[in-house]
Parts: sequence; structure tokens; C-alpha cells
Amino acid sequence: MTSAPPAAPTPAYKRKLFWVALLYFSEGLPLGVFYDIFPVYFRQQGVGLADIGLLSLLGLAWTIKFLWAPAIDWARHHRWWIAGANLGMALVMWLFAGSLGFGPWVWVAIGVFTMFSATNDIATDGYTIELLDKREYGLANGFRIGFYRVGMLFAGAVLMLSGWFGWSLAYVLGGAVFVVNAMVVLLAPREAARPGAPPGSVGKELSLLRQQPLWVAALGLVLLGLLWPALPPIAKAAGWDGLVPLAGTWWFRGAIPVSLMFAGAGLMVKAAHGPRAELMREGPVFGAWVELLSRHGMISILVFILLFKLGDAAMGFMVKPFWVDSGFSNQQIGLVSVNVGLALSIAGGLVGGWYVDRVGIFKGLWVLGLWQALSNLGYALAAWFVPRVLPGADGIVQPADIAAHHQAAVYAASALESLTGGLGTGAFLAFLMAITNRAKATTEYAILSSIFAFSRAVAGWAGGIGAQEMGYAAYFFLTFWLSFPAYLLLPRVRRMLEHQDTNTV
Repeated sequence: MTSAPPAAPTPAYKRKLFWVALLYFSEGLPLGVFYDIFPVYFRQQGVGLADIGLLSLLGLAWTIKFLWAPAIDWARHHRWWIAGANLGMALVMWLFAGSLGFGPWVWVAIGVFTMFSATNDIATDGYTIELLDKREYGLANGFRIGFYRVGMLFAGAVLMLSGWFGWSLAYVLGGAVFVVNAMVVLLAPREAARPGAPPGSVGKELSLLRQQPLWVAALGLVLLGLLWPALPPIAKAAGWDGLVPLAGTWWFRGAIPVSLMFAGAGLMVKAAHGPRAELMREGPVFGAWVELLSRHGMISILVFILLFKLGDAAMGFMVKPFWVDSGFSNQQIGLVSVNVGLALSIAGGLVGGWYVDRVGIFKGLWVLGLWQALSNLGYALAAWFVPRVLPGADGIVQPADIAAHHQAAVYAASALESLTGGLGTGAFLAFLMAITNRAKATTEYAILSSIFAFSRAVAGWAGGIGAQEMGYAAYFFLTFWLSFPAYLLLPRVRRMLEHQDTNTV
């Protein structure tokens, strides 16, 4: 009697894709909470569009995550960082279940939430880059985008629950999902041995910093810009009556912190090209900056990263307030995102990943970037066609009966945004991974994604002012044109990709 042949082992790439899917669900969920739940929640409390837009500046935590990325790179144990960050976000969700209102503690709580989310991003991205081979980027990025969007759109399920059972229960259940993420991720494969040489000494880098004050000044300006949005609520809570009127102006609340961070970034570029900058190349924090900025044409690449998804980011934080002001209920907003958006975003991510594998990253960037811009036109048409619902005496917009053809227009715009957003992101993530040095993958990818996060946060703040002053339709139409300045830098992108391919052969 012959025994049955042993079952064939699961191919390594399939096992990798399972964990990629799980990890990026965990990474996408916090962004869904930040961009989908918080704007709806606060708009339903009667908070103004400019204030909601200002909340997006709390997402600047994603911009400075490169500062503690080296600590994660040095400590390794990415899975434990991911688990700890998810537990921290669960606690913040449960804090919101107690109905904080819109006082100073809201700003603190959301700021803490974004810090945990940024930490989760650092560990997840570093773990994934080290897990995958370059030839797996296209398909894996399809899974990354798809399940990242599943995580974001799962926030739509929480939104639906808030419509049926109230916000408190929805926040409690949302926090429970973060706890499950924390437990499951610990079952992922252990991290591989560190690729390349370990980062240099923090003490040595601090000694070098004292000799190069430009780095200190650059970091100080960036941190001051990050903390600046907290001044208005602090001034109000502390009773600083003289500062409160000033703190309410748009330029004090938004233009000053954005300018501070741009000034800090400019000083950092100058410091990275200084005569003694090479001494810091092996430093654990600023060494990755020096290594990146010393590459020929890298400044243009960083500007491209700022601009490529600018049109998408400029519209994103105002989409959900538009739904609320059009009279849609929490159940309707969440239902469309979960049922329609989920399938289309996964399809967009997979098709985008397949297309990049087939035609290359460069062509994928400009072709899929054009498709990505279409979603802005879709929402502009919907906003022009669908009437707004007038708020009540308390300033709160209540759900209303919406004509079927008006519902269809908004649902079609949402479907287009989900599909094309996945397409453009597929090429963009493949590009970021392709220009990352694997020996410093965690830190360098954190820097590159931080630059994108900066444009997203600033665009969200500006979007609140733009939508409030121009109206949704005109503002969404304007954001369509913001998608194209990045195309002027495509020749630089081509040269950078060709240079990276030559160095990795």
C-alpha cells in the first residue's frame, strides 16, 4: 500500500501576501478613523468646516515620524511596536466613547492617536520592505493598497454602527478591533536579521549636532510648527483672553505652523549639503536624511512626492463633510464605503499593481496618476448637482430625504474615487519602495512617506478654508488641477529610477 504524497507546501510569496494584507488592514484603519469618522462626528456636532480642516494639521505627526523611526530600526521587534501602537489607539477610541465634546482634550486625544498611528506605519512599512523582494513589489502593493483601503473602509462600518446604536458603542467596538489587530500581528513571522550595517551611535550624532547648529534650528522649527495648532485650544482653556481672538484667525492657526515647517525643511536641505554633513551619514536619525539628500536630483524627487497626490489629498478631508451637508445619514455614508468602495478599491489596487509589474514604475506613475485625478472631477460634478441641506438653529445638519438621482450622483463619485485612488496609489508606493535603501529601509521609507503625509495634512487644512469660502463644487474642481504640477518633474523621476536600477544590478 502506497502512502499519499505529502501536500505541497504553501509558496513563500502567498504566505507573505497573507501578512501583507493583515498588516495593511491594521495600518489603514487609523487613517479611516481620522479622515472618515472624525470629520463626520464633528460636523454632526456643528463644528465649522475651517475648524474641521484645522484638525487635519494634527496629522503632522505622520510628517515627523522619521524622528523616532531610527529607534524602531535599532530596537527591531517590529511586531511588538505594531501591537503596542494598536493598543494605544484602542485606548483613545474608548476615551472618545465617553463623548469628549470639542474641548482642548479632543486635540490632545487626536494628537496622541496620530502619534500611535505614525508609529504603527513606521514598523509596518519597515517590516514589509524587508519581507519582500523587489520582484514582488507590484503584486504585494496591490494587496497593500487593497487591504489598506479595507482598513480605511472598515471605518465605514463603524460609521454605520454609530447611526444605529450611537457614537459611544461605535467607538467601543472600533477600539476592540484595534485590540484584535494587536494580538494577531504577534503571530507574524519574526523579523529577519538586520540588512547592512547597524546605525551609528546616538551619542556621536548628538556631538556632531552641537557642531552643526543648522540641524538643531531645522528640527526646532519643524517641532514648533507641529505643536503650534495646539495653541488656540490651550489659550482658550487657560483663559488667555488676549491671545484667544488672535488664535482664531486662519493665518495664526494654519499659515504660521505651515510656514514654520517649510522653513525647517529648507534649513534641513541646506544642512544636508553643508561641508560637514558627510560626518553624519552614519547617524541613526539624520544619517538617512544626509544619504537621501546627497543623491543627485533628490530635491526634485522630494518635491514630486509632495505634489503627486496633492489633488487627491486636497479633496480628501472635505469629502465626508460634503456627504453630511448633502443630508446623508451615517448608515448611508458607511454603507456605500463598505459595499461599493471596498470591492472597487481592492480591484483598483490589484489592477494598479499588475499594471506596474507589466509596464514599469515610471509609466505606471503618469498613466495611473491621470486616472487618480478623475475622482476629483466626479466629486465636483456631484457637488454642483446635489443641493445642500440647511443646518438647523443649532448649526447642526440633520439627515434628510435625498432624491434617488442625487444619491446616484454621490455614490458614483464615491465609486470612482475608490477605484482610481487604488490605481494611483499602486504606482506611488512601488516608486517609494524602489528608491529606498534596504539597509536603512525603516528610516528612509518613514522619511519619504512623512513628506507625503505633510502635503496631506497641509492640504486638509487649506481644504477647510477653500470649501468654506468657495463652496464644495468650485473647490473640488480646483483640486483636479492640483494633480498636474507633479508631471513637470517626471523626467527627474525617470532618471532616479534608472539610477536605482543600475545600482541594484
